[in-house]
Amino acid sequence: MLEGIEQVATTDSTVLVLGETGTGKELVARALHRRSPRARGKLVKVNCAAVPPTLLASELFGHERGAFTGAVERRQGRFEQANGGTLFLDEIGELPMETQVMLLRVLQEREFERLGGSQTVRVDVRVVTATNRDLAEEVRAGRFRSDLYYRLNVFPIRLPPLRERPEDISQLVAHFAAKHGARFGRTITRIDRRAMSALENYSWPGNVRELENVVERAVILSRNGTLRLDRDALPGGTAEENIDAALRDQEKQAIETALRATGGRVAGEKGAAKRLGLPASTLEFRIKRLGIDRFQYRKADLKEHAQNSPARGRF
Repeated sequence: MLEGIEQVATTDSTVLVLGETGTGKELVARALHRRSPRARGKLVKVNCAAVPPTLLASELFGHERGAFTGAVERRQGRFEQANGGTLFLDEIGELPMETQVMLLRVLQEREFERLGGSQTVRVDVRVVTATNRDLAEEVRAGRFRSDLYYRLNVFPIRLPPLRERPEDISQLVAHFAAKHGARFGRTITRIDRRAMSALENYSWPGNVRELENVVERAVILSRNGTLRLDRDALPGGTAEENIDAALRDQEKQAIETALRATGGRVAGEKGAAKRLGLPASTLEFRIKRLGIDRFQYRKADLKEHAQNSPARGRF
């Protein structure tokens, strides 16, 4: 993901950031802007889901005086405000169909008219969009224009959910503990082992944003420089615990099957990580967390290889 940001930041290509809520899509937009030749210009942000559909066109493209009831003066839209810089359109999947048509024209022609006006306005804006929806599915369902989707999907960047990169949790916890410790005047010198284990084994439906909120609360409640979790910090219950246990069993079986097929090899083209579609570091973390002995599969592979090898002749 970070390599993708570095590669595309210096270009003017449209970027589509894909990821679940709380994975940090706005952070990616900021990083793209800061690393671009437009860094001296503005980064203007619009959450398309937070603006009423009837006002969204005015929000993006502006309006002339008298364009509608309440339009008492000319107003610049976000495209004009971002001229020379970057416009970040979050939750782009929420865009109404009529506004999609207007946005497509701006992306293609770099020009538009304010609502109620006839004067063409030209802008020089780099557009970054983000969504937690499957836009390809939205296109198939007829809720999103295919031509706009192809125009936005020039360079997609996918943000992995936190459950796919559990090896990052300890670093994120340390970062947020230091951040909020400084805010509240509380120095965190260590993290309780049981608290860290609970954090690493939680599924994090709210991703990094949820993790930060949990750590902030833990900092408030912690004493003597040790970060501990409140008993109710993480949602849970018997049903959820049973589901989590079942999912862990399935995950363990899948990893063991892959290790058995690869002779205990984790990395590389013929490794288990490649088979499972995971980074090698993530698989290493999960093997350790689930208590899997990958070396037993390597020994079994060597034994099988020895048994299948031709016997050497005796002299």
